[in-house]
Amino acid sequence: MSLYQTPEPDLEDQPVLERIYALRAELADVLRVPRRWAGGLRRSMLARAIQGSNSIEGYEVKLDDAAAALDDEEALSADERTFAEIRGYRQALGYVLAMAQDADFRIDVSAVRGMHFMMLSHDLTKSPGSYRQGAVYVHDEATGENVYEGPPADQVPALVAELTDELATDRTVDPLIGAAMAHLNLVMIHPFRDGNGRMARALQTLVLSRGGIGEPAFSSIEEWLGSNTEDYYRVLAATGAGAWRPERSAALWIKFNLRAHHIQAQTVRRRYREAGKLWLAFDELIERYGLADRVADELFDASLGFRIRRSTYVRRAEIEERTASRDLSKLVDLKLLHPIGETKGRHYVMGARLADLVQTVLATRESLEDPYPWMRERLATVPTPVR
Repeated sequence: MSLYQTPEPDLEDQPVLERIYALRAELADVLRVPRRWAGGLRRSMLARAIQGSNSIEGYEVKLDDAAAALDDEEALSADERTFAEIRGYRQALGYVLAMAQDADFRIDVSAVRGMHFMMLSHDLTKSPGSYRQGAVYVHDEATGENVYEGPPADQVPALVAELTDELATDRTVDPLIGAAMAHLNLVMIHPFRDGNGRMARALQTLVLSRGGIGEPAFSSIEEWLGSNTEDYYRVLAATGAGAWRPERSAALWIKFNLRAHHIQAQTVRRRYREAGKLWLAFDELIERYGLADRVADELFDASLGFRIRRSTYVRRAEIEERTASRDLSKLVDLKLLHPIGETKGRHYVMGARLADLVQTVLATRESLEDPYPWMRERLATVPTPVR
């Protein structure tokens, strides 16, 4: 075997794994009961995954621009290049969502290369779907140094084939650990000229969902990785030590991923509970002011920080433009929404009254437990993060 080998979970990891599965089971149970806010929460989670994975690569992505890609709408603020990257990643993520529950689907070389093509087909100069033909280096912009060198290009086809064969045949590895190892091996092989990090993270999400961990919107750790980019770079640097060295231990990498899953699962649970509280508050507002029930979706999106567009409201609520304008105008009068811009470019953000309501409802938030409280200090000692 020439890939990074999967380490056995140790005594510290076992209770963390058990807790992650308990949190996932709890979420699966509540998702079986239809809730009006589940769809909006799912959409926001997918948008956060897109935002997180692209932000790691240096693309500044607003949450509602990521959601616009999900909704096949135009960006509100992203430039053309950034939005092309967002749309490409959304296309690959759509593939993950479609294949997650397909019993006949297999993760093979064609699937990996196809996902890469979907992700980068907007820029043919990046050779989407094709392996790199030469050496590849990860460059640290801050120091001007190359901090990682991938394996020789002539080894790439065999290494990717070995990785996908392993994913197809090894059913003994815990899915959380197997997905983390798929991520590590693909990002270290660095088979493509560009997009390797995003590909590795998308592959991890696909392996997770295929392993029965849960639907991708709620099982992905891409949002968490985007919020902890420096630690992510550092753990890769500590594991790879600057070059393709698959003989090195992946134990710290596994612990890092388990930590991400543990904290992200807690975050999803907290968001779900908070969404329920917010919708009860929205129901009270709707009854008090005689609003249409359909405005609750827009209030929820605004409470999450989305910018609301009339065109999106018209499409989602399946109403006429005139009706949407009347609804939005009333929400503005009540200071639940606040208008920004004029005419065609107008959108709406959370108004003062809605902001006060959100602050009241979420005044006491559940604290998050860190299953590996020593890890951040340990990673801070790694001198050079991979970039």
